[in-house]
Amino acid sequence: MTGMRQVGKTTLLDHLFKSLKSKNKVFLDLENPLHQKVFAEENYDNIWRNLEEFGVSPKSAFIFLDEIQNFPEISRIVKYFYDHWQTKFFLTGSSSFYLKNLFPESLAGRKLVFELFPLTFEEFLWFKGIDKKAAKGFVQKIAAKNKIAYERHVHYYREFMEFGGMPKIVLEKDRRRKKQLLEEVFKSYFEKDVRSLADFKEVGKLRDLIFLLASRIGSKVDITKLASELSLSRETVYHYLSFLEKTYFVSLLSRFSRSADRTVSGQRKLYFSDTGLANILAKVSDGQLFENSVFQNLQPDFRLNFYSKEGQSEIDFIADGKFALEAKISFGRSEISRLKKLSQNLNLKGYGISLNFSQEKQIILAIDL
Repeated sequence: MTGMRQVGKTTLLDHLFKSLKSKNKVFLDLENPLHQKVFAEENYDNIWRNLEEFGVSPKSAFIFLDEIQNFPEISRIVKYFYDHWQTKFFLTGSSSFYLKNLFPESLAGRKLVFELFPLTFEEFLWFKGIDKKAAKGFVQKIAAKNKIAYERHVHYYREFMEFGGMPKIVLEKDRRRKKQLLEEVFKSYFEKDVRSLADFKEVGKLRDLIFLLASRIGSKVDITKLASELSLSRETVYHYLSFLEKTYFVSLLSRFSRSADRTVSGQRKLYFSDTGLANILAKVSDGQLFENSVFQNLQPDFRLNFYSKEGQSEIDFIADGKFALEAKISFGRSEISRLKKLSQNLNLKGYGISLNFSQEKQIILAIDL
């Protein structure tokens, strides 16, 4: 399992560990030097002697390892144990682990990677103890619109926009403490992912880039302009952006095109992994926060692009190459008409996603995502 810090990887790993009925299992945290020492053997077969101290024998063993990026050698040990002992592993690590390619292609076909993201709004409500089942399809979401349900849940959505979907922060009730926890997440990201794993010479420049990006949510990234503002080369800015994306701090959407080659070219559009993080890093408008919150809701279930063409209006999200989705606090008739016409020209089904209540047939309420 991989994903940004504080999205719940360790909690989920612990839940899986406790749910597994086998007694031949062990949970080790590789941030702990003592747990790292278990695997510090030149002869990998000798590792079993160390694991036996935890009550684990080689036959049908299940090994749960947290924060594996702290012990790069573990990739070779996992492969050896899997090939020679049929040992089953459950692993978590920051995506910097994958960025450094610790697992070789030799494990192809023998591993499953699960990405964890901050909570969607439906999950956010569940963490609040509110069981609100969202309709599955966009047509069904529109049909299920209800004014009373909207009034009951819209203030929760505004909280979701402001503080985001990190589980620990969602569960915290005190607003001041929520902000402190978000600051701690950012600090932890810098200390553990950036400083320990990235080997960047100018960490301060990466920090400055993050602050600049926070004010550009929903905008196309201009590499030349960023490089100029930071007094960096374009190549360095590309490198920094790649790191931020692969560690799940930001996401960069490609432009939609019917041609696969054109889809991956050109400027890309920026979103943060979590609205709460963006909100503590810069002064972000309500419109930007709302658009980013819609991205958070869509990201786990759809392949996302954006549409832009000279002389035409943009479309915020193209989902799975089938749906044109525009996110706005509220929609006027002219905006709905424009979206309908543009989506028809692209042979896509077009819908607006609104924070404010709307009876319009083409509008999905954000609370129903």
